Amino acid sequence: MVKGSWRKWVTSAAVAGMLALTACGGGSTNTSSGGGNNAQPENKQAEAPAPAPEKKSDFPNKAVTLLVPHAAGGGTDATARALAKEAEQFLGQSIAVINKTGGGGAVGFTEGANAKPDGYLVTMVTVEIASLHHLNLTPLTYEAYTPIAQINYDPATITVKADAPWNTVKEFIEYAKAHPGEVKMGNSGPGSIWHLSAAAVEKDTGVKFNHVPFDGAAPAVTALLGGHIDAVPVSPAEVKAQVEAGKLKTLAILDEKPSDALPGVKTWEEEMGSKTTYLGPWRGLVVPKGTPDDAVQVLTDAFMKAAESDGFKEYMKNNGLGIDIKDGPGFEKLMQDSDKNFGELIPALGLVK
Repeated sequence: MVKGSWRKWVTSAAVAGMLALTACGGGSTNTSSGGGNNAQPENKQAEAPAPAPEKKSDFPNKAVTLLVPHAAGGGTDATARALAKEAEQFLGQSIAVINKTGGGGAVGFTEGANAKPDGYLVTMVTVEIASLHHLNLTPLTYEAYTPIAQINYDPATITVKADAPWNTVKEFIEYAKAHPGEVKMGNSGPGSIWHLSAAAVEKDTGVKFNHVPFDGAAPAVTALLGGHIDAVPVSPAEVKAQVEAGKLKTLAILDEKPSDALPGVKTWEEEMGSKTTYLGPWRGLVVPKGTPDDAVQVLTDAFMKAAESDGFKEYMKNNGLGIDIKDGPGFEKLMQDSDKNFGELIPALGLVK
């Protein structure tokens, strides 16, 4: 009798103990031993303060300036102004576009690189940032900047006055060969992409042009209209209006494919039966090295959304400008590759001073 009661008591106690342990263990993942101290880490964890919310950047809290290193009226200027107009809605601030010309872009590039690295001055760099230092025209390179985004790419053309005696690029090249140094070829400055495009044609065909520099493509086109030069190797966008007005004619597109901006104009290869070195401008946005990451991100988001907006796409199409969008890392890779290519091409063309 006593022995049976003792067994009942032990069994009941064991069951009660197991139930108690199960109840205590259900609310905790702490597996350390130590009796009554097990609850202490749990209490500390519950009392730990919640992480502070991430502070949002107040950039920008004033107007932003977009610096264009070429003259007003050219393809770079037109692209910058159309982009700035669309970007304002995404940035939440106005964007003032200013032009700083000189040195084939070097003056504006330098001012942009030396600006205060706070994000409030953005520079639209062009392909010349990868070529000018190889020509010893500036010590500045693309490495002075943090890239924001690439915006576009355009091919070169060979364009002359509407009443010029050449109706095909083949006739034009044959004349230039027969009259070395006489054909005045305008460009947007020494070492500019248009200078290099014309120089590449010289190298590939054996002709010799008389290169005439201007501070941008627009002044070169104006000089062509006035009869002061014979041709320009600029983009479709920079001659589209004058071609449509019957004042100029484009003899060829210096690219592998025709341009939608100038329908009916054949490519160089279609006209000549051979390839040449195709060089054209790309354009993109940068800020000085050292600009805070949050400002870079805000600018990247705003300008890439602007580049992809319907308003910008429509403007570029209507004005014969190409769109080619890359983010910061993609744009940096393009600048790096272009820099390497020009480092090989420019000495081969004999243009190093």
